[in-house]
Amino acid sequence: MAYESMIAETITISGNNGEPISAYVARPMGPGPFPGVVLLHHIPGWDEWYRDATRKFAHYGYAAISHNMFHRAGEGRSDDIAAKVRAEGGIPDAQAMGDTQGAVKWLRSQPWINGKVGMFGSCSAGRQTFLYACQHKDIDCAVELWGGRVVMAKEDLNPKMPVAPIDLTAGLSCPLLGIFGNEDKAPTPEQVNQHEAELKKHGKNYEFHRYDGAAHGFFYYDRPMYRVEQALDGWKKVFAFYEKHLKK
Repeated sequence: MAYESMIAETITISGNNGEPISAYVARPMGPGPFPGVVLLHHIPGWDEWYRDATRKFAHYGYAAISHNMFHRAGEGRSDDIAAKVRAEGGIPDAQAMGDTQGAVKWLRSQPWINGKVGMFGSCSAGRQTFLYACQHKDIDCAVELWGGRVVMAKEDLNPKMPVAPIDLTAGLSCPLLGIFGNEDKAPTPEQVNQHEAELKKHGKNYEFHRYDGAAHGFFYYDRPMYRVEQALDGWKKVFAFYEKHLKK
């Protein structure tokens, strides 16, 4: 049997405006080189599901980092911190982009990276993943899981979210994988249609997969919305996409 091992640890990186934030890193043992994945956590917080997802990528041969975009809200249970952030109206897009760029820079600076870095985010982080890929050119592909508020009405814009990500589609700089549940309410199937139409309009490299019998968050094994068959197939789509764009 081949030997398997990984290293997983919490570190500190430079986030938005050089501010120190915490991050969780997992990678296979050994010199590499490994393809990289940056995981943006969802609005429920920097939680155990994202820890497991980070280790999952390491198990499959990736070096992964999940940075804590709620670091400034203090320490404690992820649910409590997330509730505090939600009560304050979420975090500014600009801050999320700065923290994420810090995670990308940290990962790219490591000696065991193969030079390729992908991005992964679900829910609010699916939106932020798409937003990042439209505003930066330092990632090689992006995975958006049921990104809510990619499509936004004008009345939904605010100082923290001043631009609807769909309006920045022309700037998408890398291949995009989108995974959605057809019973989701945010985004609705109609909003996913709008999202896809805009990608087609601008000739972008993308693939969308939509699942019947699945609503929002159907990958989350620790929540009632989990749908095992759809989630297993969705994960296959994720790894096939990364195999194509990060390993080859």
